[in-house]
Amino acid sequence: MNSKTHTTRGRVLQALAGLAVAALTAIGIGAQTGGGNGADREPDFHSLLGRGDIRFLPAPLKGRLLELAERPHSYLPLTVFSEADAPSQLFGYYLLDTTGVPPNVFTSIVAGINDNGVIPTGANFANGGLPTLGAVRVTLEPKPGLPTDPDDPRAFIDMFTDISGLFVINNESGWYEGWMLHDLRVPPVAAPLADGRAQFGTMTPADAAALAARGTGNNVPGRFFTLDGNAVRFSSATIPGNTVGFSVSTGTFNAQQQSDVHAYWEFNRGTNWVFPHYELPFTGGLPGTFPGLQYALQSVIPGSGPFGVRNTTATHGDDPDNPRDPDRFEPVSSGQTETRNRFIPSGLAAEVFRNVFTRPASFMPGVTDIGERLLRAYALEVARVDQNGDGALSFAEADVDGSSDGLSNTRLYLSPRSFNRFFVTREINDGLLAPRFEPSQRAWVLRGFLAPVQPAVRASVPRDADNR
Repeated sequence: MNSKTHTTRGRVLQALAGLAVAALTAIGIGAQTGGGNGADREPDFHSLLGRGDIRFLPAPLKGRLLELAERPHSYLPLTVFSEADAPSQLFGYYLLDTTGVPPNVFTSIVAGINDNGVIPTGANFANGGLPTLGAVRVTLEPKPGLPTDPDDPRAFIDMFTDISGLFVINNESGWYEGWMLHDLRVPPVAAPLADGRAQFGTMTPADAAALAARGTGNNVPGRFFTLDGNAVRFSSATIPGNTVGFSVSTGTFNAQQQSDVHAYWEFNRGTNWVFPHYELPFTGGLPGTFPGLQYALQSVIPGSGPFGVRNTTATHGDDPDNPRDPDRFEPVSSGQTETRNRFIPSGLAAEVFRNVFTRPASFMPGVTDIGERLLRAYALEVARVDQNGDGALSFAEADVDGSSDGLSNTRLYLSPRSFNRFFVTREINDGLLAPRFEPSQRAWVLRGFLAPVQPAVRASVPRDADNR
């Protein structure tokens, strides 16, 4: 081939490439920031909008998934397969970004830490600095014999997470982790029990009077509880929040080569459990705990904390001949469900927080130290469900069809719709189950608020072979 022919061919190829880019732009797919024009990746990804699990989704969610697909990626947003004859139903979703996350070393350039000679990693740095975005779809599986009401703790809920723009974590057992966050609400008022304590899920009239006197009177039944009694203020990039809450882990993950993340998790009575609250004073996120209390607790042996039952490795350790396995949760007659759990059901966690924050008169009146109130409430509430006195709640003891403390165990599990926020953290193995630096947000890399979908909409393609 002579040079004239080579030059002519090059011009033709350039012209064809220009036409291709123009065609993509004409249908709304523009050039990519920091990642090329995207023409060498699925040229028909715009047809994603017609996929059976996406076609009927709300417009904001559909738009976010398309935006993620339009960026540099290893995989398109997850395909949601039905696990029943009827399609799965989307009843909520979260749109994630970093706009409400207080700046930290994982989302921003911080002088003296990662501003000189250090490659910034985490959020907002991948693919030429594209802002990190994500979406979480929350769907219900309408399986035969299972509830179709997501508020029923027996229902099976699927969660699908898609994120664009997180760097791969390379070292020292690092990972990202998703969390559903339940901000505590002020409970309804009811008469106390005979021993003076509040009924489960309520507060006494004396508690209500004490809360109402704080701040501007925000803390009345049904509202989000605030520490200062003023109007609700969720944390933003510049203003600290005044709510309190706890989170359920939706699993861990890492990024793909093109810095995209795709994760699946099941929310059900075996996973709707919360990290042990007695870890909180030791995570380093509470003022004054770093470096004093941080790392002072080893919580790898299940139990109910410093004011509760402490077990031995011989009875509750990770026996290599009988390894701890939190997937062994299905109630069976042989009694082989896991008994050495470190965590507790979400509804019981909410009761612990009600003791600590919304019952100043009926729970430990006069004791104002939050750390002591938390540790004592944790031990007391676990004991009300714990049948064998070992301080660790087994799946059998918390069986949704059973009872404890004279009440149905359905109270022990919160609805997925009560988790009003979602966040993602950058983790490193410290032996704790609590989110890193909890309750501060210094390890957060993404966050978003729940968008309910009522009525629910179809959100899956025909079933695959995995019908668990």
